[in-house]
Amino acid sequence: MLRWIRQQLGFDPPHQSETRTVYIANRFPEHDHYVPQKFADNRIISSKYTVWNFVPKNLFEQFRRIANFYFLIIFLVQLMIDTPTSPITSGLPLFFVITVTAIKQGYEDWLRHKADNEVNGAPVYVVRSGSLVQTKSKNIRVGDIVRVAKDETFPADLVLLSSDREGGTCHITTASLDGETNLKTHFAVPETAVAQSVSRLEALVAIIECQQPEADLYRFVGRITVTQQEEEIVRPLGAENLLLRGARLKNTKEIFGVAVYTGMEAKMALNYKCKSQKRSAVEKSMNTFLLIYLGILLFEAVLSTILKYAWQAESKWDEPWYNQKTEQDRNSSKILRFISDFLAFLVLYNFIIPISLYVTVEMQKFLGSFFIGWDIDLYHEETDQKAQVNTSDLNEELGQVEYVFTDKTGTLTENEMQFRECSINGIKYHEINGKLVPEGTTDDYPDGYLPRLSGEEELFLKAVSLCHTVQISYDQTDGLEDSFRHANGISSQMEYYASSPDEKALVEATKRIGVTFAGSNGENMEIKTFGRSEKYKLLHVLEFDANRRRMSVILQTPSGEKVLFTKGAESSILPFIRSGEIEKTRVHVDEFALKGLRTLVVACRHFTPEEYQEVDRRLQEARTALQQREERLAEVFSFIEKDLELLGATGVEDKLQEKVQETIESLRLAGIKVWVLTGDKHETAVSVSLSCGHFHRTMNILELVQQKSDNECAEQLRRLARRIKDDHVIQHGLVVDGASLSLALREHEKLFMDICRNCPAVLCCRMAPLQKAKVVRLIKTSPEKPITLAIGDGANDVSMIQEAHVGIGIMGKEGRQAVRNSDYAIARFRFLSKLLLVHGHFYYIRIANLVQYFFYKNVCFITPQFLYQFVCLFSQQTLYDSVYLTLYNISFTSLPILVYSLFEQLVHPHVLQSKPALYRDISKNSLLSFKSFLYWTLLGFSHALVFFFGSYLLMGEDTSLMGNGKMFGNWTFGTLVFTVMVITVTLKLALETHFWTWMNHFVTWGSIAFYFIFSLFYGGIIWPFLHAQDMYFVFVQLLSSGSAWFAIIIIVIICLFPDVIKKVLYRHVQPTSTQKAQHTETHKGISCLDAMCCFSDGETACAPVGRLMERMMGRCNPSRLRRLWSDPDPFNSNDRSILTLSPMEATSC
Repeated sequence: MLRWIRQQLGFDPPHQSETRTVYIANRFPEHDHYVPQKFADNRIISSKYTVWNFVPKNLFEQFRRIANFYFLIIFLVQLMIDTPTSPITSGLPLFFVITVTAIKQGYEDWLRHKADNEVNGAPVYVVRSGSLVQTKSKNIRVGDIVRVAKDETFPADLVLLSSDREGGTCHITTASLDGETNLKTHFAVPETAVAQSVSRLEALVAIIECQQPEADLYRFVGRITVTQQEEEIVRPLGAENLLLRGARLKNTKEIFGVAVYTGMEAKMALNYKCKSQKRSAVEKSMNTFLLIYLGILLFEAVLSTILKYAWQAESKWDEPWYNQKTEQDRNSSKILRFISDFLAFLVLYNFIIPISLYVTVEMQKFLGSFFIGWDIDLYHEETDQKAQVNTSDLNEELGQVEYVFTDKTGTLTENEMQFRECSINGIKYHEINGKLVPEGTTDDYPDGYLPRLSGEEELFLKAVSLCHTVQISYDQTDGLEDSFRHANGISSQMEYYASSPDEKALVEATKRIGVTFAGSNGENMEIKTFGRSEKYKLLHVLEFDANRRRMSVILQTPSGEKVLFTKGAESSILPFIRSGEIEKTRVHVDEFALKGLRTLVVACRHFTPEEYQEVDRRLQEARTALQQREERLAEVFSFIEKDLELLGATGVEDKLQEKVQETIESLRLAGIKVWVLTGDKHETAVSVSLSCGHFHRTMNILELVQQKSDNECAEQLRRLARRIKDDHVIQHGLVVDGASLSLALREHEKLFMDICRNCPAVLCCRMAPLQKAKVVRLIKTSPEKPITLAIGDGANDVSMIQEAHVGIGIMGKEGRQAVRNSDYAIARFRFLSKLLLVHGHFYYIRIANLVQYFFYKNVCFITPQFLYQFVCLFSQQTLYDSVYLTLYNISFTSLPILVYSLFEQLVHPHVLQSKPALYRDISKNSLLSFKSFLYWTLLGFSHALVFFFGSYLLMGEDTSLMGNGKMFGNWTFGTLVFTVMVITVTLKLALETHFWTWMNHFVTWGSIAFYFIFSLFYGGIIWPFLHAQDMYFVFVQLLSSGSAWFAIIIIVIICLFPDVIKKVLYRHVQPTSTQKAQHTETHKGISCLDAMCCFSDGETACAPVGRLMERMMGRCNPSRLRRLWSDPDPFNSNDRSILTLSPMEATSC
């Protein structure tokens, strides 16, 4: 515990050195000066709280919110000084909000504890004292030798020591880590691979030195020193030797590995790190409005305090005969009295800040997020995948997107590769019926005839068949010999697995043509060339990386010659070519790209024995280095991959996903600019952009590519700016590559941004992952501060997904890293249209109106309290009873707005999708603009004035309104104002509701009914636990007065009738696009006014007013007013459309 505290304070960092030393089987040196390193245990902790810290930690986090902290201060003020209202009025709502949030967070954390206990308590086998011992996963220590059986997950990060396979290899799948379902081969070093029994492992003397834990799943640097017969043998360790926690063992009976990273230091746990918190535009507006209302509150409190002392300047009001001051009051400090009165007024008016707004917004976001997962239109049947929500905090942001940044491969395309063409020695070939046919010839070979390949063609196909990391899976696989037996015998059971779809497509293509990759065991690779078997010894693999953009293998041919095969992008291969048909191949590559094919160039290099010895020595030195290993390897790779002989190039087709063109066009009509960011070459990217509708055929394509210097880039940017200015009528599309983009952003960012803003479509090609994030950040931080969305399917898209305001992952074939790091995940790009145009539209209007309505009803609530002080000499007398103060936001007005914010639909989903331009109506946070905020605030103040002065003028000088001649008192007056207020604010929301369900009816009319029933019980019974009961029989007496009923009806009509008139006039005189769409869809069945507040049975709350107004305007058609829901309706019912958001008929309301 003390060590943990010291670590948290930074006095005792857990890792003092850059490397860690692991003694296999925990055989520590016996000399006295050895100090063992301290490592984390193997417990996984994803929970946030413990039993001991839950209450203090949760309270601390909740009171960091300004509104919660503000109400806590108000509550403490009420406890400390004599205030006009009970502390319960602030304490109970605060307690309710804190309790609900704590229960929600506590339950979520309990689920995390439960999951942690299952993982930490899982049984595992470790080698201890010469035998296999079963223990719990949490008891594994760094240095323990762990046994893992087939289909089990690895309980810690293990360095593979041995397996049941000859050569010490094993197959694993990392689907739970990155979603890649292909089998990956991992290797043990030869010195430990032979230790396949517990007794031999127990006798193993070895030390592992490796880097300290880091989050990168694909990087591991270390070395193992094995002592055999007093000789130390050093071998390098890399990512291919490390078995990650969470990965699963496949096609291997059992393995033994030594734990190097355990518990929260495992790479999987280090990837649990929280993403940066994203805040929506609505949340920022809400905080701004809260500050404005806090200013209003302070102004009212200060004004009331000043007016109180101004009023009391006259002695008759300062100390009236009926309220004489005590001696202590007369001698008290005026400053302290002023502060005390100011705090008392602050308490009196504090409900203008809506504490329940936060909890209502949280519930709305949490419950509303389920609609995305329930939407059957976002379900992909082929893959059985539905849309998923990783964070509900950004729902409304989906309705504010102005820029979409999308990846190409796997996002716009299917990521299903199919070999189409290739170029060999300057000649272009097609594959026809499994045969390689030169361009311009036909497939006229008889069935069963296998054409003889030339030497160049055969070498090219062999290079493609051998230069890859493809694995083969069989029903039963027990080593290389079995693999070869399957390949030679029953090849139909063979299936290729590859991390890259391109590699799989190419290997399958060579198999169809006649050069079959038959298997690999880590040391040898076998291919069959038209039935002739050849075995190659695999000497080295030069892995692919994003900087080199190529991968290579060094093989020993059956004749003993050492040869390097390499493949990669043409820009990373052609500059290093020494011989071959370079120009012809370059032309063919460009032709492939123009057809939208993905291209790879294939080359080789033959080594002399002396050259290979130098290559082998350099590789061994670089791979055993613990410091700067990546830099050393990059240097050696550059030394090896030069003086190449060009063999040819391949063209692989990646089909477009369904309805990509329609989706991009919908986004463009919605006012959303689409940028495509891809790593593909220029010609391929442009071709796909044209085919998917990103670029129109009529567009003027501007290019900023292959810029070599700042001056050259600046001049090109100025030329592009002039062309845009001269041809301002024509739409422009911009193409920019990664290198040119770096130059443009270095010195000419403003000019580049001006050009981009004038181009509705921008294509960025040859982009590195971090460049994608930089582009998103560039637009996000521009002066307009637009809302950005990034969508992608691969690990290279994670950075831009996290950078954008909203990140969307595609559940594609490149793993689940993008999905895990995204805010939302969908199965296909075409679903983006409904996600934004329908769900985004609904979420935004719902929460925007929720926020505005909350402030409106609290202004209505507290302004009469302020006005009342003018008629009670600022004596701080409260207008409402304490129970009403407490329950107004919790019970009387909470449910209608919550249900409204879950189900409201201004226009039906199919209309929003068919008319994408409606999305523009809500862009740039228009519903929460200052103008809209001012309207709702002034509306609240005007309604409050009508509530107060309407009730006050009704009473006038004659307060004998009771049936028995008794007079109204102050509690009766306050109750009348409160009753009118509850009814008005509830009916105001009813007027704003366009989509009515049974739940809307239930909570709207139920809330009003509940208020009346509660008031009758509360005031009609003497409750023994109440200290005072000022409201006894007040409500009953109020309702017994006909004048009071008349006042309630008249005041409600006076408040709401102008709203109805305004809505009707605006719809006829100055309708918005959304209102026009409502008029269009309701024109077939019900009146245009009915769209404001239609019920599910076709009759509306304001139907009589609507008929009157339309008759006055001469626009009434009675036949349109009589449509009932009994008419034949081929679509779904009203309520189901809420849950699934499936299309509905335009005539439905």
